[in-house]
Amino acid sequence: MPHKQFDRALLNIKPLGERVHDLDLSIMKRPGDSVVPLNKPQIGELADAIMKAREEDAAVILMMGAHMIRAGNGPLIADLMRRGIITHVAMNGAGAIHDYELTLIGQTCESVARYISEGQFGLWRETARLNDYARVAAESGHGFGETLGRLFEEQQLPNLAVSVLAAGHRFNVPVTVHVAIGQDIIHEHPECDGAATGAASYSDFLIFTESVSSLEGGVFMNFGTAVMGPEVYLKALAMVRNVAHQSGERISDFTTAVFDLVPLEDEDVTREAPRGTPGYFFRPWKTILVRTVADGGKSIYVEGDHARTFPTLFHHLSSQNPV
Repeated sequence: MPHKQFDRALLNIKPLGERVHDLDLSIMKRPGDSVVPLNKPQIGELADAIMKAREEDAAVILMMGAHMIRAGNGPLIADLMRRGIITHVAMNGAGAIHDYELTLIGQTCESVARYISEGQFGLWRETARLNDYARVAAESGHGFGETLGRLFEEQQLPNLAVSVLAAGHRFNVPVTVHVAIGQDIIHEHPECDGAATGAASYSDFLIFTESVSSLEGGVFMNFGTAVMGPEVYLKALAMVRNVAHQSGERISDFTTAVFDLVPLEDEDVTREAPRGTPGYFFRPWKTILVRTVADGGKSIYVEGDHARTFPTLFHHLSSQNPV
């Protein structure tokens, strides 16, 4: 006999209007906002590498966790997509959820401490529409991210200007959503179809891998995703290097950058931390900053809150490309 499964029909799903939200559109940073840039020379160095990459038509890939959206950086990311500076944005499932809620109702983020005690955390009706959109993506064979961006635009959601996903559709820049089943609140809902979600997200993995094939001379940035980002990037890089190797080509001369809160700025991040130390198990360090650039690339680490580091990067890039 198969193991018993939880019956999702028993759940009490409430409307978003009853949720207390922690964030609203007041967090949003706009391209015209004044910025007091952080005194971190490595961000300027990265900006130079990004502009050089675009001059050579190489990829500039932004991989990010959901905090980039929660820190209000969506409009800045969208503006860099519009300018053709960022050529691919990859996010986790939570990033898509926050992007959607902000675009739909101008609010997002709930307190785990508040709602987990009564078992209401994540069980909000409108957010679960993303499950329906996953089915649309799977049935069409398109990626989850591109489908979300298209549907947001077609439905004319109220706050399209803050949406990274909608910007991807508007500016024809790939935005991919890399989902781990069971990790996101929409997976709690009866409407969730694991097969459709997996198919849509796997299409996004292949779209991401295609972008990584243009990374020679380019830039890969990882903002605040300690597992998804390094692991998805690692597998995609292995695939494109496998194909390049067959024709005698290389994908090795590019710049990687990690932005996180882990205090590594006093470390030599071009070398792996000693095996068995806590730093050894921090995947962005050994995977992104060391192992994948060991054949000719270079790496940069920036410690700090995305609410300040990304606007500083945006400031440097805008100074070089004010259009």
